Amino acid sequence: MTSMRWMKTLRITSSVIWNLCLLFITLAVIGFIFVGSIGAGYFASLVKEEPLRAKAEMRSDILTYDETSDLYFAGGKYLGKMRSDLERRETTLDKVSPNVINAVLATEDEYFYEHNGIVPKAVFRGLLQDVTNSSTQTGGSTLTQQLIKNQILTNEVSYERKAKELLLAMRLEKFMDKDEILEAYLNIIPYGRNASGRNIAGIETAAEGIFNKKASELNLAQAAYIAGIPQSPYAYTPFTQQGKLKDKDSLALGVNRMKTVLYRMHETGYITDKQYKKALKYKIKKDFRKPELRPEEKYPYVTYEIESRAKDIMATILAKKDGLDPKRLKNEKKLKEKYTILADRELRSKGYKIYSTIDKKMYDNMQNVKDNFTYYGATFKKTVTDSETGKSKQVDVPVQVGSIVMENKTGKILSFIGGRDFKLEELNHATQAKRSNGSTMKPLLVYAPAIEYGLIGAGSPVVDVKFNINGWSPSNYTESDNRGIISAREALKDSQNLPAIRLYSQIMNRRPADLLVKNGFSNLDADDYTNYSTSIGALKYGVTVEENTNAFATFANGGKFVDGYMISKIVDSDGKTVYKHKSKAKQVYSPQTSYIITDMMRDVLKQGTGTTANAGLKFSADFAAKTGTSQEYKDVWLVGYNPDISLGVWMGYDTPQTLYQYNETYLQPSTRINLLWAKLMNSVYDSNPKLATASGKRFSAPAGVVSQTFCGLSGRALSSACSKAGFSRTDLFNSQVMLPTSPDDSFNSSGGLNPDFISRMLGILGGDPAGILSPKEKEKLDAANKPDDEKDQDKDKNKDKDKQPNNNSSNSNVNTDKDKDKNQKPNSDNNKPTTDKDNTTEQDKDKDPSTDKDKDKDKDKDKDKDKDKDNSTENNGTSNNN
Repeated sequence: MTSMRWMKTLRITSSVIWNLCLLFITLAVIGFIFVGSIGAGYFASLVKEEPLRAKAEMRSDILTYDETSDLYFAGGKYLGKMRSDLERRETTLDKVSPNVINAVLATEDEYFYEHNGIVPKAVFRGLLQDVTNSSTQTGGSTLTQQLIKNQILTNEVSYERKAKELLLAMRLEKFMDKDEILEAYLNIIPYGRNASGRNIAGIETAAEGIFNKKASELNLAQAAYIAGIPQSPYAYTPFTQQGKLKDKDSLALGVNRMKTVLYRMHETGYITDKQYKKALKYKIKKDFRKPELRPEEKYPYVTYEIESRAKDIMATILAKKDGLDPKRLKNEKKLKEKYTILADRELRSKGYKIYSTIDKKMYDNMQNVKDNFTYYGATFKKTVTDSETGKSKQVDVPVQVGSIVMENKTGKILSFIGGRDFKLEELNHATQAKRSNGSTMKPLLVYAPAIEYGLIGAGSPVVDVKFNINGWSPSNYTESDNRGIISAREALKDSQNLPAIRLYSQIMNRRPADLLVKNGFSNLDADDYTNYSTSIGALKYGVTVEENTNAFATFANGGKFVDGYMISKIVDSDGKTVYKHKSKAKQVYSPQTSYIITDMMRDVLKQGTGTTANAGLKFSADFAAKTGTSQEYKDVWLVGYNPDISLGVWMGYDTPQTLYQYNETYLQPSTRINLLWAKLMNSVYDSNPKLATASGKRFSAPAGVVSQTFCGLSGRALSSACSKAGFSRTDLFNSQVMLPTSPDDSFNSSGGLNPDFISRMLGILGGDPAGILSPKEKEKLDAANKPDDEKDQDKDKNKDKDKQPNNNSSNSNVNTDKDKDKNQKPNSDNNKPTTDKDNTTEQDKDKDPSTDKDKDKDKDKDKDKDKDKDNSTENNGTSNNN
């Protein structure tokens, strides 16, 4: 009975418990469904605005990532990465060490090849940790999720971003296979900094930047170190922002993280006990790449110049793609700015290879000369405000320098000097600084055009006589150095101002400045076409060293202008050449003009204002050159060329002031430029002897260039009177445009000068007729007009003089001042070389702020052989011919 009661109670109790269990299960299921529905609804609400992405779109978003462009010297020599916020170089999975792949999978995604983009257990664990605000955050993102976060979404911390990440990760797994996802991950993930201090991403960039190895060459310890970095890139990277190796304690963070990765690899079976123990003992610190300068630190002028030119080219390419006429970029400022920005983004993020024409060896040699040259001039100080601290500080103000070497036939810029110190002044003085080009303008704007127009030949007479027009009265360096009628060759050789200005006045109405534009001068002002002073370099805005040198290369090319260039080609990340430079020649002067002016400028080096430069060369070649100095010695130039290359050099202060200071220490300004040009040309010879010597080639006269004898006074056919007076001269002419065939009009019937001839020679600028002949030439004319008996008496006197002993020298080869200048040493205190004291006006002398100029002038007045000082101010003359 008792047993039956117990059984009944048990059945009832069991039934109640079962029903209660069913109730709780039902409630739990309902609760789970309810919570799940709420969760699903909440999840749906989080992703409701996420568009349904197509396969092509997702693949494009994932596989399109920024890749840094590379810069190259000539010959494919690597220069470095283009400046960017992040460096990345793409690679493929088959070029990555298995050690890296195993380390990444063991550490970041153990079930990568098994899940479908997410691991639910890890998701719920992460959600629980987040809801409970747990101090331990283990993470739960798969490689696929990390790829979505980096390429499609952002690093924003929110449930909405996480929900989208989960949804897109599962979707991506349907569009890409596992190896594609892994390869993309290895290319996009950040890895801290490299040995230059730059931010880096991608396994190939990390391997190279941290260990100086390819990703395929990483050993187990190196792979583990790199695989551990992405968890906290800037904590675990071994380098600081300045590219220096971190201290011991900071490096320990990365090393400990490496050991954690090795532990995970061992735990998941990717490595054996032996491999694990060996890798733990590995001295990873010895493998870190040595800190090194960035390209913009080691080669700042080259890096910035290549980038600038590449942007201009890419802007044109992008404009063409958009159906725009590239010429609009030159004329529309806002459009130019827009496409320059687009070009900059394109180049810094799409992995282009940019090949330049810069010869690394030549460039290095020229920088070495620049750094060791001791005759620039005085360095001053100025006070500036520090942009970071706002405090005043003193900075150096040195004499700056700009130089460029160009290949004549192609326009290829082989090397250049951008300045003394990029940290002090970033302006590229070879390609960007615009200055007065002084007397280097004379062959370009005066003598070559006059030959081209058939006005003169090389030896034609020009007038070196003072004049005054509208209050402007220019002169040569020495005011009394007015030589009367001299040859064009002599006037150019000695850089006399007055003949150049007078000759220019005769051709200015033919707008020879248009030839400057054809020669690449890009900043001419309307006044530059009408001012007489333009003939001696007085430009309103000035000219760059590149432009000036490029114009001289036209003479070397037989009169054909070939624009200079520095970018040879640009190749995209797929290996397709998107740009390749093609040189184009444009005829500016005839071959005959080019040869004649070249022959005239040979004399500049042989016996004119460039003799010190010529004497400083350690090799011989067929060179022609021209020196130049602007008003008050604010600029000094020397541009020279052989059949293959042209070298232009400029010196001056950034804020123009006279160089004519402390000459006892630094020599005459024009001597300095002579010495520097020679040293730079010698460095070119050391780099490439064939270019420096033009392989022995010489300039040869083209058909039409003839040598003709004529009257040196009138420039016309030689008459008996002219020949008798001793003014016969023989020189080069272009027979196709001019020969001295007109009757000589220089003499009247009594043997004196014809007034009409004098008036013709003085031209519209006028001048003192008495100065038409120098004292020496007057003496020659007087001697020619003496009666025969007086001539016989003079001969007898000369014979008596010849019989007297010469007590001054036993050698007939007298060492003249000019010879002394050629032989003296630049460090001589007693006899400094002065090869280029240029011509100036009296007005210029008064304006000269140099305190020791007058003293130096007096000391060197009699021996100075430099005559190239211009009165180059933009207001020094007008075209008013009335």
